[in-house]
Amino acid sequence: MSAADKRLDYTSSEMMTVTAARALENGTTCFVGIGLPSEAANLARLTHAPDVVLIYESGTLQTKPDVLPLSIGDGELAETALTTVAVPEMFRYWLQGGKIDVGFLGTAQIDRYCNLNTTLIGDYREPKVRLPGGGGAPEIATNAGEVFITLKHSRRAFVDEVDFVTTLGFGRDGKGREGVPNIGKGPTRVITDLCVMKPDPETRELVVVSLHPGVTPEQVQEATGWEIRFAEVLESTPEPSEKELEILRELKARTERAHAGQ
Repeated sequence: MSAADKRLDYTSSEMMTVTAARALENGTTCFVGIGLPSEAANLARLTHAPDVVLIYESGTLQTKPDVLPLSIGDGELAETALTTVAVPEMFRYWLQGGKIDVGFLGTAQIDRYCNLNTTLIGDYREPKVRLPGGGGAPEIATNAGEVFITLKHSRRAFVDEVDFVTTLGFGRDGKGREGVPNIGKGPTRVITDLCVMKPDPETRELVVVSLHPGVTPEQVQEATGWEIRFAEVLESTPEPSEKELEILRELKARTERAHAGQ
């Protein structure tokens, strides 16, 4: 089978999850969001990072779920955790105490300066859509050592300006973290089903640093609501391995069976 044939053997969503999982190093303490971040973090735990410490907002420490949780209150998290602590302790001691290396977040909207919106779509007083809200994301983004963000790439998600800043990236002008003490690095990478982006060290504007196999710059621009920048040396994201795909697919299959009551 040729390399081109193998490339067709995985989906863009699987490419995104595997790439996001690879961003987590073994031994990292990670505060995990529900959804795509949880999928990626648990894939990392089941592959190259068996000693990653996964922490969820509900207070579960070093949890090792066999299936992906539906929410932070999913019993699977407590049943497989080393221990659980009260939510105030989770935020005051673990997060604000500087014990979290990486916060792994998803979002509904993101702009060029990594500001996240999970509050509403449209005007604040008369929104078109009400979203779930920030939860612990604002505190994670300001107190974790760094933040990874993963979401699917579309013009609905990648907007010129978010309708509401639920979670601070670098502010509306890219300077929102300047001169603020005791605050983490903020977002350091954004992983989508098309590419990987990182903030410019000076302007904090997102720059595409890696394209996934088969993706063109034109496709990324078409799916982005502003004039996206590309690195001078644009890398190609490594493809998923057969082992990573096997483990990811089995994890998702187990999850589907469990949530279906089978």
